[in-house]
Amino acid sequence: MTDSALDAARSAGLTDVHARRVALVERLVLRVARERYGEGPTETVEGWLAQVREHGPGAFKTIALEVGSTSVGDLSAVLRTLTAYFHLVNKAEQIEIVRVNRERAKAATSDDPRGESIAHAIAGVAASRTTEQARALIRRLDIQPTLTAHPTEARRRTILLHQQEAAEALDRLTGPDLTPEEALEAEEEALRRLRLLLATDEVRPAAVTVRDEVRHGLYFVATTIWDVVPTVHSDLRRAFRARFDEPLGDVGPVLRYRSWIGGDRDGNPNVTADVTAWTLRAHREDALRLHRRGLDRLRLDLSVSDRQVDLGSALRESVEADRDAAPLPERRWRQNEHEPVRLKVMQMAHKLDRLIATLPDGDSGQPRDAGTAPDYDAAAFRADLDLIADALRHAGLEGLADEGALADARIRAATFGFHLAALDLRQHSRLHEAAVADLLRRAGVEDDYAALDEERRVALLTRELQNPRPFIRLGGEVDEATDRVLEPLRVAKRAGAEEPESIGSYIVSMTDAVSDVLEVLLLAKEVGLWRLEDGRVASPIDAVPLLETIADLEAGPALLGRLFANPVYQKHLEARGGLQEVMLGYSDSNKDGGYWQANWSLHKAQGAIARTCRDAGVELRYFHGRGGTVGRGGGRAGQAIRAIPAVAQNGRIRFTEQGEVISFRYALPGIARRHLEQIVHAQLTALADADHADLGLEDETAALMERLADRSMTAYRDLIDAPEFWPWYAASTPIAHIARLSIASRPISRKGMAELDFEGLRAIPWVFSWTQPRFTAPGWYGVGTALAEAITGDDLEALRRLQDEWPFFQAITGNALREMARARLVVGRRYSALGEEAGASPAPFEAVETEFARAEAALLRVVRRDSLLDPGRAIAATIRYRNPATDVLNLVQLDLLRRWRSDAPAAGHDLEGDGLASALLLSVNAIAAAMQSTG
Repeated sequence: MTDSALDAARSAGLTDVHARRVALVERLVLRVARERYGEGPTETVEGWLAQVREHGPGAFKTIALEVGSTSVGDLSAVLRTLTAYFHLVNKAEQIEIVRVNRERAKAATSDDPRGESIAHAIAGVAASRTTEQARALIRRLDIQPTLTAHPTEARRRTILLHQQEAAEALDRLTGPDLTPEEALEAEEEALRRLRLLLATDEVRPAAVTVRDEVRHGLYFVATTIWDVVPTVHSDLRRAFRARFDEPLGDVGPVLRYRSWIGGDRDGNPNVTADVTAWTLRAHREDALRLHRRGLDRLRLDLSVSDRQVDLGSALRESVEADRDAAPLPERRWRQNEHEPVRLKVMQMAHKLDRLIATLPDGDSGQPRDAGTAPDYDAAAFRADLDLIADALRHAGLEGLADEGALADARIRAATFGFHLAALDLRQHSRLHEAAVADLLRRAGVEDDYAALDEERRVALLTRELQNPRPFIRLGGEVDEATDRVLEPLRVAKRAGAEEPESIGSYIVSMTDAVSDVLEVLLLAKEVGLWRLEDGRVASPIDAVPLLETIADLEAGPALLGRLFANPVYQKHLEARGGLQEVMLGYSDSNKDGGYWQANWSLHKAQGAIARTCRDAGVELRYFHGRGGTVGRGGGRAGQAIRAIPAVAQNGRIRFTEQGEVISFRYALPGIARRHLEQIVHAQLTALADADHADLGLEDETAALMERLADRSMTAYRDLIDAPEFWPWYAASTPIAHIARLSIASRPISRKGMAELDFEGLRAIPWVFSWTQPRFTAPGWYGVGTALAEAITGDDLEALRRLQDEWPFFQAITGNALREMARARLVVGRRYSALGEEAGASPAPFEAVETEFARAEAALLRVVRRDSLLDPGRAIAATIRYRNPATDVLNLVQLDLLRRWRSDAPAAGHDLEGDGLASALLLSVNAIAAAMQSTG
């Protein structure tokens, strides 16, 4: 079987190294499957794979008949075998990416840096800027990846751990120059991990809790991200020195992380105030322990003696001043008498030890130690590290100050502080409105706030924000729902008092009015988190409008203009350094208006909002709420950054990292480093280019894009608004089973599972359900109708010019082509037939099929290609290689869905007892692994 697996990988176009690695994966997985399940199921897997690899869709009918006569138990074994296989194939792909990047790095030179590297970006900057101008440009970088816990990670953390260990063994096994003993040891470790994978529950036995999600996110921050961020900064310093022959100097942290796991309560009743408080404690404890571990490294490294070099007086004076606040054992004073750097580091370690000892218990929130915590915060910690760096520079040891362990510690201190990742809060504007109405009614200010029009609401909110008195005295009664809105703000106030950087932004979901933002400030004022005194505002949080629908995106610039004109909000902006953050929702805009319209509306809104902020003298930071898939704004992060309008390029950016995207980008250090360097490269390059770019868009281009977007949205809405669509979608996709999968703490529907419909279904499971049958329609539907008319008229040459010259246009055509290449309508037709068996109309599938053909023909004419993807590209080879095994999974899932429907109505039939229900969930997990995508 190994030879045929290798042949299949090579014929798909994988590199020889990659082909041998995935063939090895197949051999090892089948060996363990044979041990675990016996010859029968394992030979079944081998046979079905061989048939599809040889005959393609021509084998579907035969395999479907064989699947139909196979027991549920054996099908479960097939699913678990292929799931383990894809888990390792995914890891092999990541290893290949790292290998290719290393090969390109070896081939790069100072005159020809590796593409999308930091050195490449610095070379571009150096071509048009002086040394100081380049430094100033780098200082403007403010890149904030933001971890979210949306339901897009189908794998358990246990599974992720086994995958990671197996991948590391696989990497060793396929590495060069192994001794026979080393090769045997690596293979045995890979087999051990595979045995564990097949002996571990693939589907979570219980629903995911918010705390599970927090721990999952912190795992990556505290491991790969913690390790890689200093490396990226080191790359930046090295590239700058190589190009300008001068040190970069202190430019501040280029990267800072945020999270809203444990703070995002929009639609998630499980994110309580207690959970948010626990999350903040978990962040703080992890940060302190990580810094404490780093100090041990510093103490070992920095053995500098004042008998050998002159360190100046400031460091010694600081050590003496801290003798009482951070006492050390007498033997330390004797042993390290002439090593003031080590003495200072040990004093810092003592303070961190005391802080950790007096932290509240993670679960109970009660103090672990009754002692007094030292007056030591992240700012003081950074100051101590800076003091050490200054002393080393004074001694002429700039290399020790600006590179190595101390430089890494200083970057980590500036990036992660004592909070690790600032926590955002998010809630729906509807709940803010209800809470404000309750407070106003109880205070006798306004009996029916909800009945007021927008103008009267804004006037009332503006007046009350200027009134210092609270509505409810301490201990006063409010509605339970109001208290649930206020309590997280109280938690934020307490956390901010302890560590100001621990709280990020307050995001207002479904913002469509100025009052939606002012209501948040009024609620913050009620708990003492916002106040106006002597004409000045004091507030530690930013109020961030989230624009999600097509209508809200179009209305966004006018809304912000009115907000900036509000006298109280102007004072709020002054307190926040003149910065306004605006979040853009990619998921709901796509679900609302379709792929092309969503992308164009977002692009237009970014340009218009940026101009509104510029005209008002307000500094803007965009927060891009991108999902993992193209249908939710996903795709290549660097390409997305370069596609942002020039007028909106100011070096400040936030973007979400969700679900399996976090696992893919941060599981391996090599992948994480490449991901972050591509982001820094794209942001620095885009910022440099924007300074010389034409900030406008030609009227003809804008008009053409508008026509295409409108036509695309009409086609999309014609599909989803048709009365036969929802019955077809519900019957032809596994949405009902996705709803039962324990992949997140947040419900998949805003209305509850009893009322599952298009309006209530969240965007993530919406895309997830399109992906399982391989339709991938949210990433391309409507493009064909939009372009079909244009390419037959005078617009073809204009479209080709845009394809050649405009990064935004390249991004939306490129992402659509990739999503279409991942689609497999020959499989989707079988899912549609399943729906038709249940009485659904075939019309929606016929529309999908027609639109796909139309989009393929049109896009290929515009981009001047013969196929959706360049056949020689790695991504095309990967898709070709994955298709056969994924086809088998789809055929198994189709049969299980058919069995479920035929058995479910049977009185007294125990669907759980015969394993059918768990097998269906296994199939969902398996296809998610194969497609490397959920939602």
